[in-house]
Amino acid sequence: MTYELLKLIDVLGTVLFAISGVFAAMQKRLDVFGILIIAFITAIGGGTLRDMMIGDFPVSWIRNINYSIIILVSSVIAMVFNKTIRNLHRTLLVFDSLGLGFFTVLGIQKALAFGLHPGICVAIGMVTGCFGGVIRDIALNNIPLIFQKEIYATACITGGVVYFLLLKTGLQRDWLEVICIGGIFAIRMIAVHYRLALPGIDGAKREKSGET
Repeated sequence: MTYELLKLIDVLGTVLFAISGVFAAMQKRLDVFGILIIAFITAIGGGTLRDMMIGDFPVSWIRNINYSIIILVSSVIAMVFNKTIRNLHRTLLVFDSLGLGFFTVLGIQKALAFGLHPGICVAIGMVTGCFGGVIRDIALNNIPLIFQKEIYATACITGGVVYFLLLKTGLQRDWLEVICIGGIFAIRMIAVHYRLALPGIDGAKREKSGET
């Protein structure tokens, strides 16, 4: 992957997750300061945890003030134009799903740069893509999507596995990134549209029937 494309993915992922944080905070009717805080932790949460896990210090957003500027500008624009958006839930879904794809690819690329095993790279990609949303949901007193039956982390893992499978075909890496991002986005959107979910365990029923 070229440096320019990697930076573009980084910037777009940051913008998308910042905007998704704004819309999630607006659903909870937070004030402007609260919205900005949620936007920041959504955009930098996954990347911060990733950098801490692989030992890349100081973490990226501390080394580069541009991240904070991008998040601030994106958040303000999202707040200014929020009145033109009729369905906050649908908009949040789209931005969150796109951000999931962009940041998963970014995490995989950074893990590869550190020479990590492909399986670990997929895990780091999943952490980068998902954990900004996890921190956001916890801050907003919601159960994080990754811990529910929704197809969320599974989409990141599937996209990462497909990336490394296609890597063996000799396909140009730039196209691999596009396919991975598009695949993660498509899996997430299709899963929500058709209400697809991983199987769960109904503990309440077992408890009621006297099972342990």
